Amino acid sequence: MPLVPSNYKPPFPFRNGHFSTIYSGVFRKVHGLVQKRERIELADGDFLDLDWSESKSNTNKVVILIHGLEGNAQRHYITGSAKKFNQNGFDACAINLRGCSGEQNRLYRTYHSGASDDLIEVIQHVLNTKSYESIFLMGYSLGGNLLLKYLGEVNKIPPQLKGAVGVSVPCSLKSASDELLKSKNAIYSQRFKKHLLAKLHEKKQMFPQKISETDIKLITTLKDFDDVYTSKAHGFVDALDYYEKCSCQQFLPNIKIPSLILNAKNDSFLGEACYPYKEALENSKLFLEVPDFGGHVGFWGRKNISYAEKRGVEFLNSL
Repeated sequence: MPLVPSNYKPPFPFRNGHFSTIYSGVFRKVHGLVQKRERIELADGDFLDLDWSESKSNTNKVVILIHGLEGNAQRHYITGSAKKFNQNGFDACAINLRGCSGEQNRLYRTYHSGASDDLIEVIQHVLNTKSYESIFLMGYSLGGNLLLKYLGEVNKIPPQLKGAVGVSVPCSLKSASDELLKSKNAIYSQRFKKHLLAKLHEKKQMFPQKISETDIKLITTLKDFDDVYTSKAHGFVDALDYYEKCSCQQFLPNIKIPSLILNAKNDSFLGEACYPYKEALENSKLFLEVPDFGGHVGFWGRKNISYAEKRGVEFLNSL
């Protein structure tokens, strides 16, 4: 019965979901983390950039961190997580998903919420080149959906993989998409769309035979972007087909290692279907914590350590 009670009670301003989301996304800064970049070549001819940071003590465990939509390994929630894990005896490997490391990726395809093939290659690279006894996963938003999908869809995960944490996870991509289309989220969806369209114009220059300016002009919402680009570039029929096949919700019953989902009740990005109460009740390895507060990837915490970072370390250290 892994429904985890939450004692997260932030100060008054951070009880507002939008304030928490915007403060953490725009104003929070994390200093003092040293990252070293490694580029790995992928089987399909593309590449990924991994940003490593190390614990001060010799360690046999590593956490692989995955950012959210239009994020990267330098976003505060990733650097904050890496720093907290490093301070607690974990090395950290922060993935920059395709096209998110400051350099456009080589192929027409890029990253998406269900691109577990890339995560498989990163895990295999870590296994092939390092000697960690324990590997853990932690992902935010899109990254959380990606890692939970991976854990539930793969028949046999490596024995070194011991546990996972997903924060602000859109377990139902359709439900999350519907929420982002609402007026309450206009400021966020417009910002996402601006960044995504800028990258799509670069793709048009690289692959003029695959997408036209006329196609791009059809995009007025994030769902349109998934209809015009995400779905077509990654082998799906349309946005709804992409959402249906890549939502982690359907894979949660198959997860076989301890995995925590931390989704705030006042997360304006998440619809009702993004809170997998039933799946957590029926799977002894799936833990669901739903605090009243936190917004989307907000979770303010004292000493500039977010509650999500604190809970991630606590949960994975307990395994």
